[in-house]
Formats: sequence, structure tokens, C-alpha cells
Amino acid sequence: MNGLSMRQLRYFDALAAHGHFGRAAEACAISQPALSVQIRELEEALGAPLVERSGRQTRLTALGEAFAARTRDILRAVDELANLARASHGPPVGRLRIGVIPTVAPYLLPKIMQDLAARYPAIDLHPREAVTQKLLEDLAEHRLDAAIVALPVSEALLVERPLFDEEFVLVRPSSDADKPIPSRKALSEMKLLLLEEGHCFRDQALTFCKPSGSTPRAVMEGCSLSTLVQMVSVGMGVTLIPEMAVPIETRSVTVAVAPLDAPRPFRTIGMVWRKSNPLSAQLEQVAQCLKATTADAAL
Repeated sequence: MNGLSMRQLRYFDALAAHGHFGRAAEACAISQPALSVQIRELEEALGAPLVERSGRQTRLTALGEAFAARTRDILRAVDELANLARASHGPPVGRLRIGVIPTVAPYLLPKIMQDLAARYPAIDLHPREAVTQKLLEDLAEHRLDAAIVALPVSEALLVERPLFDEEFVLVRPSSDADKPIPSRKALSEMKLLLLEEGHCFRDQALTFCKPSGSTPRAVMEGCSLSTLVQMVSVGMGVTLIPEMAVPIETRSVTVAVAPLDAPRPFRTIGMVWRKSNPLSAQLEQVAQCLKATTADAAL
């Protein structure tokens, strides 16, 4: 069997991951016809189909499933060889795939990108926004080099480096601005707006708002902090948001923002990566740079 290329393997790996020619092509930054041609040539080299093509659906054949698993192993090994070479260069260079949770990305990612590019001009940043569980899965599957998440994640195979702590604040209708700050018990009895399942910030907010074990009355679940704050502004209820989100999420709405009574809820944001990553020394440098970035931003 001759003619297999790393390009074909990477394109097939993307197709196996996305299950769709269009999305795989987008992830590989090529056109869909070009990706289709490469997959066809791969199948011809193997002498057997890897993909079942039926209308809009794309499914791997039995051979395709087995080939996909082996392809991932090969690509991981090749990437680690490249990382070993990069690790010998000292400062971070080349591609860095970094994931960020949605309750951090809009507020911190632009500054992260700016500061890392200035500090390490040879770095090629590829950021991705997703919920914690997806980021941890991508780390495990070597689709990410590092992730910025709420700590702890308590994964034995991951390094955790704290970056900063930040408190949560209460957002309520502007008509409530002069009212006393509700206690945790009172807050648990109010109409609470929460992020949807899968967001770690939702779990942190719920933990704070149910001190006696009772579940707060959640009247809405949103996919973003922006949606929750907008709903607070029209009187639907109250919500909690991290401090870093306040300037952006409250600039176009009229709401009342207040710190909660002690002990105030807070979270620790940190960077995680695989202990086995050959770039661990460079990732330590990146983490220190990000720690300085967030300190300068007074988060």
C-alpha cells in the first residue's frame, strides 16, 4: 500500500471527528470538494471504502472506524515528535491550541491573545471556546494543548496552574438597587436565572444559592451571561455573574450590580494541560505570562 500522506490522514481524522464533509473542510481550512478528493484518494490507496455516503449523512464503515482509531494514534505520535523538537527551542514557538470556557473567553481572550503574541512573537495561537467537559475531552484526545477553566478539575493526568481568583456579583433589576443585599437563604427563594447545563459557572452559582440543601427556583436557563443580564433588566429575576463580565454585560442595559455578603462566592481560574505533553516547560511559561496578564488587568 503506497501513496498515503499525512495530509490525507489529518483530513480523514477531521472527517471522523465532525461526521460531516462541510464541517471537516471548515476545520481544515480547505474547500469541501478538495477534502472529498483527498478522502477518495485515501480510499483508493487502501482499496476499500472508509465512509458511507448517503445524502447529507456521513458514516464511517467498519474499516473506517478502525482506521480512524489508528489514525488518531499516528497523528498524536507525529505531533509529539514535533513538540519534542519545539521544546528544545526554549521559548514557546509554533502552534498553540488553547481552549477557554465561555464565561471567561469574551472578557479575557482578547487580552490573552494580545499579550502572548507580544511576549512570544513566534507563537501561532489557535483559541477555541467550549464548556469545561468538552475542553477536557479535547485535551485528552490531543486536540488541544492547554485549556483555561475553573479549578480544580481534579484530573490525575493534568497539570493545574492557578491564574487568578474572582468574586461573583449579584445582578438584579435597577428598581431593587436600594434594597438590602439578600442573604444566601433569601437568594435561594428568589427567581434565579442560570446558565444551561454543562457550564461550570452554573454549578458554582447553584452551590452558593442553596445553603440549606434546597434547590433555588430557576425560572430560565440561558446559553450566555449576556442573555441572563438582559432578562434581569426586564424584571424576570436575578442572576450571578463573575466580576470580569460586569463592564461588558452591563454597558447596554440598566441593572443594579452589587457585591454579595461575606463569605462572598468566588472561583479560581487556571490553566491545565497534559502531564505527558512534551511542551510542559513552554506551557509553564505561558501560564506565568497569563498570570501576569490577569494581574495587570486587576481581575
